[in-house]
Amino acid sequence: MERDRYDKSKRTFFIRWGAFMFGLMVMALGIAMMIRAELGGAPWDVLHLGLTLQFGLTVGTWSIIMGAIVLGITALLTKSWPQIGAFLNMLFLGIYIDLFLWIVSTPTNMIAQYLMLGFGILIIGFGIGIYIAPRCGAGPRDSLMLALQEKTGWKVQYVRGLMEIAVLTLGWMMGGTVFIGTLLFCFGIGSVLGITLPQCQRIFDLIMERGKKNEDINKGALRTYHHDGVS
Repeated sequence: MERDRYDKSKRTFFIRWGAFMFGLMVMALGIAMMIRAELGGAPWDVLHLGLTLQFGLTVGTWSIIMGAIVLGITALLTKSWPQIGAFLNMLFLGIYIDLFLWIVSTPTNMIAQYLMLGFGILIIGFGIGIYIAPRCGAGPRDSLMLALQEKTGWKVQYVRGLMEIAVLTLGWMMGGTVFIGTLLFCFGIGSVLGITLPQCQRIFDLIMERGKKNEDINKGALRTYHHDGVS
């Protein structure tokens, strides 16, 4: 019995964190596609690009550095240590961004650039949905948003909006690319997430439920190798 519980717990652990890491990878691919489209990035990526132009280092490295700073500010506000999910988000998202920026190249014509931009935004939406579905913890920027919302009492959309405007302005002042892609992301990502979040959550919950049924002989489908434990 204890062994069965251990196996189920281990399986759940690997599925949850595997989905979390895969979601970060998908989201990083979408970010890299937006950057390589050269039609304007998401606000935080505009900041990371601006920092790269001014101080060197890679976009992914600045994503990690800014994530660490944001986590530090959040820890001071909440007087608690960040969740492991937020730390892993900070670290691996930056690594994956640099990996995909190395793989993905800028298209040679404008139509392909716009297609890459559009697919990039969609892929980011699915990546966010996949990494949020297993509920392993919010990313650094979302953690700060929630901490500021709790401290100020403002609505989440106002806090998030002010954060995005601040980092976008700072990134633009340092030379980050602000163009139509930035506007499409800011005004379109909410609608994309409205579709991807529930879909990804539903699929993840179905995978977890199917695993539970397969582990329970009273719920799962009968298989040829089921037996009653008599040798």
